[in-house]
Amino acid sequence: MRRPRFIDPFQPAEVRRLVGEFGSPLVILDCERVRVQFRKLRKALPGVDLHYALKPMPHPAVVQTVIEQGGYLDLATSGEVHLAQRLGVVPDRCIHTHPIKREQDIANALAFGVRLFVADNPDEVRKFARLSGEAELLLRVSFRAPGAVCDLSRKFGCDPEDVLPLARLAAGLGIGVRGLTFHVGSQTADATKHVEALTASAKLIAAARRERLGVLDTLDIGGGFPIDYAQPVQDIGRFCAPLRVAVAKLPTRVRVIAEPGRYIVGPSAIGVASVMGRARREGHWWYYLDDGLYGSYSGQLFDHARYPVEPLRDGEERLPSVLAGPTCDSIDVIAENLMLPPLKPGDLIVGRAMGAYTWASASEFNFFPKATVVAVNLRPGDTGSIAPWPP
Repeated sequence: MRRPRFIDPFQPAEVRRLVGEFGSPLVILDCERVRVQFRKLRKALPGVDLHYALKPMPHPAVVQTVIEQGGYLDLATSGEVHLAQRLGVVPDRCIHTHPIKREQDIANALAFGVRLFVADNPDEVRKFARLSGEAELLLRVSFRAPGAVCDLSRKFGCDPEDVLPLARLAAGLGIGVRGLTFHVGSQTADATKHVEALTASAKLIAAARRERLGVLDTLDIGGGFPIDYAQPVQDIGRFCAPLRVAVAKLPTRVRVIAEPGRYIVGPSAIGVASVMGRARREGHWWYYLDDGLYGSYSGQLFDHARYPVEPLRDGEERLPSVLAGPTCDSIDVIAENLMLPPLKPGDLIVGRAMGAYTWASASEFNFFPKATVVAVNLRPGDTGSIAPWPP
């Protein structure tokens, strides 16, 4: 019998098989789903170069899959630079987007071959004064989005009225300014703020060009494209429709790039935890898992996400229940008032859409180890190829 080109590692039988092979807890990362998400976003934003932001899931399999699909990388730390370097990524396909950098971070990126950096204030611009001809800048602008779940313009970005003074400073120091960048925040309900920021940035680029303050041929529109968690969001094609219209109005010589992270990897992984034990408290069953808020569910604290969770056991009466993590800390409670069938030690709980800001921000608090990441379907046509991480 001919084997399928890919296995679906999210199916219950495959989940049980992988837990049997690699133990629990697991984060199961499906590279075929990474490919699907990448292609969806590329179709929704034609002509926009997609730089995968490593922050939500800096896993080698994701990086290699994105590069294989013709994508680019958004690096923000020396660790991410070293990962890209170890994987043999061509440095021309990378940008360095952290607005605040140590001198060593700049040196590491330059040694790898990255030439395009981000700055958002005079001190950061001056760090490049001795690097004229070696590095160029995108100036990051702040556009606050109160509706975003994660407001990424609060911590970084200059006010729009400070862009031209920053560009003048860079020009006076002999530093090339390639363009502007912004990030209006993550998990926004619609693209209204993206469009406002893009339109305002286009006007700022035109003003800077009139003063001959740099090449100004690049606009980075950030990321933040939403995915389904407990609540559904707009289809990505519909979400990006107004963005496509705004991008089409830009001058043809402006290269547009984006920094998707969550959208690419969030739906591409599930978390699998085992019931360690249980207790009856105030009339409800509490089930204690081997993963929790200090582990793969850390995104509930840091990323404000609520992951859909479900047991692999079904077909029984469901009762209000509590899922708790393994540590001795009382805050380590994943969810309450979940309708679950009676569970016993060894039963599996699956969390959906757990690829972004989960394993990446997990700790080993209380000496409970982080989940093992198992990447499946690593290469096109390589049926069921599997690699655990760490190796």
